[in-house]
Amino acid sequence: MTQKHENYEILNLIGYGLAKFDKQLIKQFGFNSKSAFYEFLISKKVSETVGTIKNRQDLFDYFFDNGRVGWYQKGDAYIHRKLLLDSLYGNESVESYANLIKLYLQQNFKVTEYQPSVKPITQSKFRQMQETGLEAELFFINNYKLISVFERGSIEDARFFGDGYDFQLSFADESFYLAEVKGLRIDSGSVRFTEKEIIRAEEYTDNYFLVVVSNLIESPQFSVVENPIKNLKLKRQERNQKPVVEFLSENIKWQPWKNNLNG
Repeated sequence: MTQKHENYEILNLIGYGLAKFDKQLIKQFGFNSKSAFYEFLISKKVSETVGTIKNRQDLFDYFFDNGRVGWYQKGDAYIHRKLLLDSLYGNESVESYANLIKLYLQQNFKVTEYQPSVKPITQSKFRQMQETGLEAELFFINNYKLISVFERGSIEDARFFGDGYDFQLSFADESFYLAEVKGLRIDSGSVRFTEKEIIRAEEYTDNYFLVVVSNLIESPQFSVVENPIKNLKLKRQERNQKPVVEFLSENIKWQPWKNNLNG
């Protein structure tokens, strides 16, 4: 069983940032050399050795046109992690990306040297990064054709609708399959279904598939279960949830927006 480094997320953030921005990134932290930046990270216990940080950068160097070949022997083995970080932070400037790392260091390593300014949406992405769901879904989107039952299908993203499945695979003969994607960091563990997912799985039976993307920290792999209601042992669990609190505005006649730039 593969074990992730205890500081897996921040090492990935740093490795990706160094591969993409190089010395521009370390200057955001007030350093003029990588060695000084490495020693700072070691002093904050982000890593025990310089080699660990360099290895993480090597994994990402392969994907950037930065003059370094990186860990080319691994090829695309780490592409799933780059795709996740691209999807979340691909448009960030070096300054805003550095602020993201500073925020992580502040919250998890009690680093007080910096006072990062991070926009709310970036903080939301930051929280999303630490979940397995999005990473697994991105891996599925980019690799679903490796699953023989889906390989001739066209994919439609249904995550926005929240209707009990993530994707629909449609075929030329008008048939379709629904896929619910779950992610696991390692190669074992349980997955959780929502009540709505169970309803859809019961409704579509053999047209409903559970796709588990496991071993995300090392080399992701697909496990596919057709009709999970029939083919998995599921245990109902009641979760104590706080009652939903809503706030209702007064009854207002809403006025159309007027652009007052011209006075």
